[in-house]
Amino acid sequence: MTHPRGSASKTAALSAALSGAVDLSALKARAEAPQKQPPAPPRAPSADGAAPGAPATAGAVIDVTEATFQADVVERSLQQLVVVDLWAEWCGPCKQLSPVLERLAAESGGAWVLAKVDVDANPRIAQLFGAQSIPTVIAIGGGQPVDAFSGALPEPEIRKWLGSLLDALRDRLPGIKAAEQNGGGVEVPEDPRFTEAEEAFERGDFAAAQAAYERILDVEPANEEAKTALAQVKFTARAEAAGPDAIAKADADPADLDAQLAAADLEVAGQQPEAGFARLIAAVRRTAGDDRNKAREHLVALFELFDSADERVMKARRDLASALY
Repeated sequence: MTHPRGSASKTAALSAALSGAVDLSALKARAEAPQKQPPAPPRAPSADGAAPGAPATAGAVIDVTEATFQADVVERSLQQLVVVDLWAEWCGPCKQLSPVLERLAAESGGAWVLAKVDVDANPRIAQLFGAQSIPTVIAIGGGQPVDAFSGALPEPEIRKWLGSLLDALRDRLPGIKAAEQNGGGVEVPEDPRFTEAEEAFERGDFAAAQAAYERILDVEPANEEAKTALAQVKFTARAEAAGPDAIAKADADPADLDAQLAAADLEVAGQQPEAGFARLIAAVRRTAGDDRNKAREHLVALFELFDSADERVMKARRDLASALY
């Protein structure tokens, strides 16, 4: 059982606001008409000494202005991940976050580049992203924002965030694969809380695994990885407790609801989800009140073990709706 762990609870709101809703070409006209604006200030060299405008693999950190945004962020993001750091000299948390981002960018071997934007000198960029506070960090891939967070997150969370982005964009951005082939990238550290839960699961201690995932959710109620893993642990524990004769018992007594639930678990565990779903839909049809609700809730919990787009789940949801209404 694997758990790709990220900072979804802290980035979701900002990411949703940015995704598909920001036109990064808004600064292009300004960049292409330098005669209508004052000259761009001199750009500092990157952290590893690369000249401004050098290939991303040569400069892990670059300073970006409104005049250079199109080339250094939008166009560059067609090849590799670009992480935009909105900061200001007066911002205390920025002074904590920026050095971490700079170091991780240098370690990435060109898998991604850090584009630093002084919002005091370049207010239009901050306005473009609708940034309400700084530091704000936006990931750009394929010419569009793909994720974001605000505030100075701890380094382990930033590493997880970057790791999940690189995994998601690897097939779309050739610079990521090229950097990883050369030993670059971001190593995502193991979360000891998940390690504890996984080890308990592997040794068959389902109660301990369930307790470990529940502790994570007590602290992070929106942690989707922990929610999914907890559902898997509960299901596995039920399926193992059902016994090999659960299906025969259920077939012998259709009125025994507990037997139907156990049999459905065993059928799903045995790679026969259609049979398990159909069994519980039949139970919904012939029951009422608390028993009907119990059968429905058990079936919905089984759905959560599968991709929501799975055709078997989609058909079973339609059949359930028909049975209920």
